[in-house]
Amino acid sequence: MAQQTGTARRTPLSRERVLRAAVAFADRGGIEALSMRGLAQELDVVPMALYKHVANKEQLLDGMVDMIVGEIAPADGGDGWKAAVRGRVLSARAVLLRHPWAPRVIESRTAPTPGVLGYLDSVIGMLRAGGLSADLAHHAMHALGSRVWGFTQELFPSPPVADPQDRAEALGALSAHYPNIAEIVAARPHEPGSVVGGGCDDRFEFEFALDLLLDGIERLHRSAWSSTPQS
Repeated sequence: MAQQTGTARRTPLSRERVLRAAVAFADRGGIEALSMRGLAQELDVVPMALYKHVANKEQLLDGMVDMIVGEIAPADGGDGWKAAVRGRVLSARAVLLRHPWAPRVIESRTAPTPGVLGYLDSVIGMLRAGGLSADLAHHAMHALGSRVWGFTQELFPSPPVADPQDRAEALGALSAHYPNIAEIVAARPHEPGSVVGGGCDDRFEFEFALDLLLDGIERLHRSAWSSTPQS
């Protein structure tokens, strides 16, 4: 039997293979480095071969978003709607921490992808299954905002000062002009390596705000809140 050529042995190209390779490419080098030509080289195909599976770069990004949304764990509704939503959001956060380029791409989409719509529909479904009105669920989703995906725009995006002496000097300079900011920055020890203002505990800060929102939504639900003024 004739020996198989390298081309014959090559794994057939498919949309899923293209998207998985694109996600892995962005995980390694960042989304800025991703190009159709670079991805084709990664897959050892000519660039035109990609266009049989994704029409253009924007469609590639849409598919990548849906690929990572598929990694979010399904909700466990056994402990009520609040626990279900919390678990789903924290799973989304874990996924986005594995793919740090994803928040920017999700925000850049001009139209929601099927995966995005499916995820949002599932979260709304948890709220409605918990007895929340469509009105309250609508406003709850607005309140959660990007937090439903596990990321937020942080209040203090500046990097932490690692050296204790430099940090003390920086706080002193800050307090001279912005005493209230300096007070809350100094109120809690900060740790290096965090992306939340000056090194706060990322997970703690995220869950703190998420729980505040969910507790507030629950109180409104119990009080039969409506956005329409009652006559």
